[in-house]
Amino acid sequence: MEKTRLLFLIPNLMHGGAEKVLVNLVNNLDKERYDITVQTLFDVGVHKKSILPHVHYKSVFKHQFKGNSHVFACFSPRTLYKTFIKEKYDIAVAYLEGVAARIISGCPYSETKKVAFIHIEQTDEKVFSQGFKNIDEARACYNKFDTIAFVSKTVEPTFTKYMDEIKPKLCVKYNVNEVEKIAEKAKEEVSDIVFEKDVVNFVSVAKIIPAKGYDRLARVHKRLLDAGFKHKIYILGVGEQQASIEKYLKENLLENSFFFLGFRDNPYKYVQKADVYVCSSYKEGFSTAVTESLIVGTPVVTTLCSGMEELLGENNEYGIIVESSEDGLYDGMKRMIESRELIAHYREKALLRAEKFSRLNTVRAYEEMFDELLCKEQV
Repeated sequence: MEKTRLLFLIPNLMHGGAEKVLVNLVNNLDKERYDITVQTLFDVGVHKKSILPHVHYKSVFKHQFKGNSHVFACFSPRTLYKTFIKEKYDIAVAYLEGVAARIISGCPYSETKKVAFIHIEQTDEKVFSQGFKNIDEARACYNKFDTIAFVSKTVEPTFTKYMDEIKPKLCVKYNVNEVEKIAEKAKEEVSDIVFEKDVVNFVSVAKIIPAKGYDRLARVHKRLLDAGFKHKIYILGVGEQQASIEKYLKENLLENSFFFLGFRDNPYKYVQKADVYVCSSYKEGFSTAVTESLIVGTPVVTTLCSGMEELLGENNEYGIIVESSEDGLYDGMKRMIESRELIAHYREKALLRAEKFSRLNTVRAYEEMFDELLCKEQV
């Protein structure tokens, strides 16, 4: 049987959730049925090394350069596809919004089926049209796709409200997580830090950028300590906002209770051995880190953002969801600090909830989507 040629286009494979789950997806698709290529615009990123040998990898530029989206905007999507992609595939997937979607929309081959993934909430017209010349071009490009897939139910309406008409089929596909590998890696020992037993240890994993809300987490941390609630916070990740937050920590003598640990190849062992996972984000798509916390059985307290009710239930059944504010975050963390019984309760619930997002179920959903696209072609 001839294999289906699949292309996934993404700007880079740096330390982000979308980049990570793309690698999880391509590594787990049926290699007997699919001939898979991952193409990046820029040959950078820690996740490149995790791609399995049977997955083809290629890139356009060796290094990332500033203003690249403005340079790309000088050329038509069709020209960019013919210059960067060149080849014909059965299915071409733009795995991120913006530039990747613009390029794939320019595919000149009528037989190629096109899929665009939307990972984040489209908070305004600027976010929706980022990577395109303007909002009209964004709408026109997205309408050239056969399918638009969202990583959570709550992302979908934030996208569709900016579309005058919608021609592609819309669907929701949850991120692929390698549950077995995560659970196994979580068993490894943590030797570089010691989680103290007499305080509640919070952990979080993400890029240190404004959207993740670590600045307000630092302020909430101070409020909790000032009120006598003993706890510590550990952040795994790197990013542009770290220096300013560290300045705040130093000014308020919080350097011995709020720690930046940097990027780690195995964050799971830290998450599993902490007491609570905290997500302070202003916005998410469908949080990979929160999903991984459930897989390793670590209770979650999170601000209300896209995907959280799908992960934790609408009534805090599998974790605590609070309003997206400093007061909300304060109250949720305070509840956890005050009750070891509540932490134990949500530890059991986390493991139960993780079953919904098993690797086999999520991969099967993607394969069904690809097969449906090809069936349409044969009609």
